[in-house]
Amino acid sequence: MLIPSELRYSHDHEWAKANGDVIRIGITDYAQDALGDVVFVDLPKVGTAIDAHGPIGEVESTKSVSEIYAPVGGTVTAVNDSLTSAPELVNADPYGDGWICEITTTSSADFDALLDAAGYQVLTNN
Repeated sequence: MLIPSELRYSHDHEWAKANGDVIRIGITDYAQDALGDVVFVDLPKVGTAIDAHGPIGEVESTKSVSEIYAPVGGTVTAVNDSLTSAPELVNADPYGDGWICEITTTSSADFDALLDAAGYQVLTNN
């Protein structure tokens, strides 16, 4: 299982990558593996205000439907429209082409509170 060291992680198995106040979000390799084959991703709408740890969408797989939670609060400023026609990107490249959305945050505290790679490794027992 991949746990890139440059990312931060939530207890709900989302990853976050900061570029200034813009935080790119996706689900982790651990989460996509547990879900199985992803067949649909319900993306948030650009412009939506999001609370940290609040739901931002859903991932539907051949096994189940799971909520996606925002690891940071702010406003959705971009979504990965490629997932509409190719949801399997979440499985194939969860940390790259399978990203979910970007949130512009007004506070770095939410991001700073996320787990680092070592902490996430402990959480997932890997």
